[in-house]
Amino acid sequence: MVATLNVLVAARDAGVKRMTFASSSSIYGEAQDANAKSEAMLPAPLSPYGVSKLAAEQYCMSFHAVYGFEAVALRYFNVFGPHQNPDSEYAAVIPRFVMCALERKAATVFGDGEQTRDFTFVGNIVAANLHALTHPAAPGQIFNIAMGTPHTLNEVLQMLREITGNHVAAQHTAGRVGDIRHSCADVEKARQVLQFTPSISFREGLEKATAWYRAQAA
Repeated sequence: MVATLNVLVAARDAGVKRMTFASSSSIYGEAQDANAKSEAMLPAPLSPYGVSKLAAEQYCMSFHAVYGFEAVALRYFNVFGPHQNPDSEYAAVIPRFVMCALERKAATVFGDGEQTRDFTFVGNIVAANLHALTHPAAPGQIFNIAMGTPHTLNEVLQMLREITGNHVAAQHTAGRVGDIRHSCADVEKARQVLQFTPSISFREGLEKATAWYRAQAA
């Protein structure tokens, strides 16, 4: 939070025209409606990470309201793609699943695997940021950046079996405290106000990510 505030102060004082803040779907917490988390919902983060992102968003909106600084907050939903470290303590689920599929190892699944996520390929995130930096309606706004389509972890594993041609077993273990059961974005505001629609489908993004990890292992 302090780092974001420092960046905002420095950007304002340096005459920077606009800044986009990388926020997160974690600010929503457990959705009242599992099918659509909209920007109009009351935030209810379950994790310290989500709390910090929400506070940083408020700094951005405050700088826009008080100083006229062109700040935009983009709430990313479950970003995945090349260069994610599958061995990191904070590794996202997709790079771990991809490596399990490529190495023909069982994939650890917390819970029953029916929890849903709105997985978003990193190429779509990059495009959204570029769009937000130039669109005249973006300043002072918060946008969900996602596909607007949920997938279960079991579905992801099945897709990876199809993409790699390898069998990957699911090794189920107890669910983790603080994990959200369902997460999917309402992306209508990004479409209508920001006029942004992701161009890379989840399946295509998963194929691109798998190809990258396969090349790294070669």
